[in-house]
Amino acid sequence: MLAASAATLTAVTLAACASSDRDSGGGGEGGEAAQSGGTMVFGAAGDPAMLDPAFGSDGETFRVSRQIFEGLLGNEIGGTDPVPELAEDWEVSEDGLEYTFNLRQGVQFHDGTEFDAEAVCFNFDRWYNFEGLATSPSASYYYQAVFGGFASTPDAPSIYQSCEATDESTAVIRLSQVTSKFPAALALPAFSIQSPTALQEYDADNLSGDADALTYPEYALEHPTGTGPFRFDSWDRGNGQVTLVRNEDYWGDPALLDELIFRTISDQNTRRQELQAGSIDGYDFVAPADYQSLEDEGFQVLVRDPFNILYLGFNGGNVPGTTANPALQNPQVRQAIAHAIDRETIVNSLLPEGAQPAIEFMPPTVDGYAEDVTTYEYDPDRARQLLQQAGVEGTTLRFYYPTEVSRPYLPDPAAMFQVISQNLTDAGFTIEPVALPWNPDYLNAVQAGQADIHLLGWTGDYNDAYNFIGTFFAEASNNQASAEFGAFSAPEIFQALDRADQEPDPAARTELYQEANRLIMDYLPGVPISHSPPALVVAENVSGLEPSPLTAEVFAPVSISE
Repeated sequence: MLAASAATLTAVTLAACASSDRDSGGGGEGGEAAQSGGTMVFGAAGDPAMLDPAFGSDGETFRVSRQIFEGLLGNEIGGTDPVPELAEDWEVSEDGLEYTFNLRQGVQFHDGTEFDAEAVCFNFDRWYNFEGLATSPSASYYYQAVFGGFASTPDAPSIYQSCEATDESTAVIRLSQVTSKFPAALALPAFSIQSPTALQEYDADNLSGDADALTYPEYALEHPTGTGPFRFDSWDRGNGQVTLVRNEDYWGDPALLDELIFRTISDQNTRRQELQAGSIDGYDFVAPADYQSLEDEGFQVLVRDPFNILYLGFNGGNVPGTTANPALQNPQVRQAIAHAIDRETIVNSLLPEGAQPAIEFMPPTVDGYAEDVTTYEYDPDRARQLLQQAGVEGTTLRFYYPTEVSRPYLPDPAAMFQVISQNLTDAGFTIEPVALPWNPDYLNAVQAGQADIHLLGWTGDYNDAYNFIGTFFAEASNNQASAEFGAFSAPEIFQALDRADQEPDPAARTELYQEANRLIMDYLPGVPISHSPPALVVAENVSGLEPSPLTAEVFAPVSISE
């Protein structure tokens, strides 16, 4: 009873907050004096994979789709908590298995189709009934991360049970199992509600190619149709430019811009030069070294609150068919690496102001963070002592790091590699560097278990502990966790995460996640390094862009003055 009452109260409160946000134009500068009209050109670091968010898993796909589509829930402007979007509020049954969403009325999709409970259920049933290539993790990663399997995969069942439109403005979602991921995950663009008419007309589920190289249907490339403040206009794939226009029939406060253009500029220095030349009005993933100079030139550097984790992953040779270093199966060796890394120097010299050393694999703002985990202070002498005790002094570690990329948690991979490599050398390891282009070479090599140690990170998708530590350490298959962490087998960790995820009471769930964090840091499948506040930058005449810790900025409140 307590859980249901708390959820209902939260829903009502969040509905009020969302209404307040929309009425005020969303937060950020400009507000009441904002000027309508004009075009904004934003420099993106890469192309979207396509524009059907149900098949999306990358930041650039979501950056664009967030402006076109909306879900039952969204995220608070500038924050991480879920708030009502196409749902006005929701209620949860006492057993945590049934969610009743009360929907906004008078909303239309961009093609004129009415938004209602039938449209909501059409989308949920679409995801559940994916077949063939659509069920591959490369196609529907987020659906599988939250709900599990599909109607067509009885050996991998789904926790989604049904969606019922009890009337035009009420959708009831039923689950077969409680999960902490629901409903917060519904704020992800992957769960955007799309026009049933357009999905059917343009054969949206007709993927071709193979799981490693998907070919997307016409809908995903030319006809994405949502309810959001911007409509899709065109995508010049040859020149890397997506153009959106204002949705004049938007149900809420209309976008202030006439036109919003995302232009792909993969090189960080080129993005800065294009901004300085006036060719673009803003860009993401600003190099920390550029913050001050850009501000001195009059640009606005918008720093996000840290909601990410950078870590050093280990592969101890548990992945079948790999040749990773079995020395990493020894907990003393893992502890030696942890004691060898000088996080304070990393935070102070390589990351922007506001970065924090990490003691576990999730940021302190997430419920379930434990202050009392085992910590591994910088202590090179202790690291050398542990190596001596393990009998592996001088052991060689193949240290993989990425090139041609800047990530929110890893702005300069080469510099990060240099510092950590020197730390490990000082502690008695021999380092063999391996540098690979980020996508696909580096990511494929790490997933295949080729690295002994590697640099990776994660920006939270939504405010839930499982989205961090469950993503990393939950049991995947064959009683093992993912290859990214050496496919380690730790039943206590797997069971702790399962218990926490399925606990309906929020207070009890928080305690269970805290215990899972303690177990993880005792086992030490990798080393958490830092939480970093990434930044975007806009021109002096841009107002209304509120930085999001989730990198989930909305552009509807943005205006550009002459």
